[in-house]
Amino acid sequence: MDLAALQALLGDLPGKRVACVGDLMLDRFVYGTVSRVSPEAPIPVLVRSRELKMLGGAGNVARNIAALGGSVALVGLVGGDAEGHDAVRLVGEEQPAIEGYLVTDAERPTTLKTRFISGGQQLLRVDLEESRPVSGEVEQRLIRTIRDAARGAGVILISDYGKGVVTDAVIAAARETAAEVGAKVIVDSKARSFARYGDIDLVKPNAAELSYATDMPTETDDEMAAAIGRALDLWSTKGVLVTRAGKGVSLGLRGNPVRHFRTTPREVFDASGAGDTALAALGLSLAAKADIETAIAFAQLASGVAVGKAGTATVSPTELVEAVLSAHSALAEGKVATIQRMTEEVARWRARGLRVGFTNGCFDILHKGHVAYLAQARTWCDRLIVGVNSDASVRALKGTGRPVNDLESRALVLAGLRSVDLVAPFDEDTPLKLIEAARPDVLIKGADYAEHEVVGGDLVKTWGGEVKLAEIIDGYSTTAAIARMTRKEGHA
Repeated sequence: MDLAALQALLGDLPGKRVACVGDLMLDRFVYGTVSRVSPEAPIPVLVRSRELKMLGGAGNVARNIAALGGSVALVGLVGGDAEGHDAVRLVGEEQPAIEGYLVTDAERPTTLKTRFISGGQQLLRVDLEESRPVSGEVEQRLIRTIRDAARGAGVILISDYGKGVVTDAVIAAARETAAEVGAKVIVDSKARSFARYGDIDLVKPNAAELSYATDMPTETDDEMAAAIGRALDLWSTKGVLVTRAGKGVSLGLRGNPVRHFRTTPREVFDASGAGDTALAALGLSLAAKADIETAIAFAQLASGVAVGKAGTATVSPTELVEAVLSAHSALAEGKVATIQRMTEEVARWRARGLRVGFTNGCFDILHKGHVAYLAQARTWCDRLIVGVNSDASVRALKGTGRPVNDLESRALVLAGLRSVDLVAPFDEDTPLKLIEAARPDVLIKGADYAEHEVVGGDLVKTWGGEVKLAEIIDGYSTTAAIARMTRKEGHA
């Protein structure tokens, strides 16, 4: 997801309302240090230092929606115990972004997951729960609550962890309410079968869950597409969105071919709650009327940030922007290549039948003219290589005092442009060695050159390539920019 698209979406999210229905949990983290083994058994002894409680399950989905700027109505079940009081208190502390529509069942405990952690690693998890389906008056209160909570919502999210809240009657109430208020229904479920959710808009299993539910393999793209097709035959849902860990996600919408969306692999610190973060981002962006492609990219970005944090963490808009900027910087660095790597990259492009273009310059102070020039050059090829003069080469051509910006700075700025696919520095006066190695299909220079003056032009034509002259925007040049700065400094 690029920065412009992210910023546009983030601007649309504040105040958008989502109803979140499902299994509310309390996550308890007990932190400490381990320095010895118990004499009573071969187990570590944890010396407790601190404890943290936060909303988990459907509550974590709600927390993430609130952190992203949305408004969320949380429908869930708590017990009449201390943990239930803690959950109610935590919802209140997140106000006003989270509206708590919590139903109490004094006959069952609040679902509690306690994790013991030392040195950033979980040692043990202890669960307190009761998974029997709700019924009777408790179920009816949940159904009435859903109708109240969904007023004004653009999306209803069902977070089904199999703890008993999401019964067939609760699902039916969510679907009927969504039809009344014009909301979409998205289900994230740990169920073994997804047929019970009916004709909702989207179900979100992971690859293993889809494989189990369809009795089909889901390792490769082709296997995944076949399994999604089978799922759409078995279930009434309008769409299936499958999370595939490092392989990204795959989307199947009824009547359309399956599409695969890759993701950038990230270092995983703690995967707890990453699925909740993805569900929150997906639902909130769809509530803001984003298209499904944008919503998926946003969910991938948000969950990628979440796995780099400890516990069932939320992500903020600022962290998402920083993640995009960091990825963009890493991508730019990856575009700067030696002549050897450039040659290898060109071979891969050619194997795919892509047309390769080449241009070069000093690009000392990047300005509007450069950006327009490179954008036009990219229209003449599928991949554009930019040869950039080294610092010594620029000094030889332009004299002392140049370049203003060093080679690393110039190369990274060029690599950050969408129109540029590879940046190759060269130390000679001309880029002839790069041209011979790349063997471009099209060689591009500015229209201030005549075709016969373009270095390497005759050579490119010998292997069937062509020379193109790109338009130059009057009034924009590095020399003119330096002159303007010098005049301003003189008047300062």
